[in-house]
Amino acid sequence: MRLCAEDAETASEAARQELSEQNISLTFSFIVKLMRRSVDPGKEKQMTDAERKGAVLPAAKEPGDAVLDFLRLAITKEVADAVILPMKVPSGDSYAWILMNDLSLLDDAVPIAATMPVQGAKALRSLTRKGPGNLTVIAVMRPCEIRAAMELSKLGQVHPDNLILATYDCPGAVQLQKYVDDPTGSEEHFARMQQSGKPDDSAKPVCHYCENFSLFDSDIHFGYLGLSEKEVLVIPGSDKGSELLEELGLELTKNLSSWEKGIEKLKADRIKARKSAFEETEGQLRGFDGLLSVFANCIGCHNCQSACPICYCRLCYFDSETAEQNPDALITAASKRGGISLPEDRIMFHTGRMAHMSLSCVSCGQCSDACPVSIPVADVFSYVADRTQRTFEYTAGRNDGDPLPLRQFRKSELPGVHELVKDAEAEVPSHE
Repeated sequence: MRLCAEDAETASEAARQELSEQNISLTFSFIVKLMRRSVDPGKEKQMTDAERKGAVLPAAKEPGDAVLDFLRLAITKEVADAVILPMKVPSGDSYAWILMNDLSLLDDAVPIAATMPVQGAKALRSLTRKGPGNLTVIAVMRPCEIRAAMELSKLGQVHPDNLILATYDCPGAVQLQKYVDDPTGSEEHFARMQQSGKPDDSAKPVCHYCENFSLFDSDIHFGYLGLSEKEVLVIPGSDKGSELLEELGLELTKNLSSWEKGIEKLKADRIKARKSAFEETEGQLRGFDGLLSVFANCIGCHNCQSACPICYCRLCYFDSETAEQNPDALITAASKRGGISLPEDRIMFHTGRMAHMSLSCVSCGQCSDACPVSIPVADVFSYVADRTQRTFEYTAGRNDGDPLPLRQFRKSELPGVHELVKDAEAEVPSHE
């Protein structure tokens, strides 16, 4: 019997649907095996100089006041042409990134914001995507936002040449929905988090086990956790930062040892929480059925992709015409199995994102904030990212000249990857 063109297309689409299922199983099996081969991370670069010092700025009421004074000084002395930092929206229930050089606007800015409506790296990408520009801009952001910006710079999406990247001690960020529901109460929660240095129940789950919440490869860092409420340390993190402080006439007079000890204590608590959280996530993801269960409520909205600073493709495959399926092929697949779930390819979407960006994931938690059905996307991606990054002895966001692992081939890297693929293929059930 000769097939007509429609029948041939339907058969082709059905075959592609079946291949897609095999790819999902293969991708997940490979990721799991890769994570099992994770190696212990290399020793992180730490501040080893006991005599390292920082400048001290007075804080009128809260640490953000000292940051604002620093920015006013930088603009007044024309060391910076502009700054980019959060400002509350008129309704008072969110924040927006504002690029400004008007000193009067700084009065309403909030450099250490309680929540993260938009990941700061996305703002820097909008600012510098077409090139570094000729003006010097100071960007004040959370460490995870600067880390994401550094990952994007390795992909040519952010150009940091004329940026001065400033971070601060981050106690955590209030979950976006909780902030929108109760802005005043959320601000009170955040104020208590700043005082204790520890995230509370209002914070994003990933904040409870974030170990990169303080100084992390930025040009300038504002340290305040564990210190007097009336002072903030200004710590240079690069030659660019040291030159800035010198131009501003800020002398490095305060020894950092006391502040560092406080940060290390907080970090130890978070590392302990990280281990516990990952053990829980690992249990939830056990086997392909576990993965299906975690993402069972996914509605295919792709909000997590839109909120993620690392998902940089102008057109995602899953939003392209290529991913659209012929209805006859879907009916054929439904007839074969008795029924299929729509929208299709939801698990393939998440495993595809894992394979695409887990090496650059900075665990900022924006994906979970954006999920309308409360799937713990950030917990899953943080868990996978931790394993894949340790496998390649890579830390996302490091500004140390190390390229993205998949953009540089090393013969000594993953010598057993061929065997992993073969084993993963062997575990995929036959569809014949």
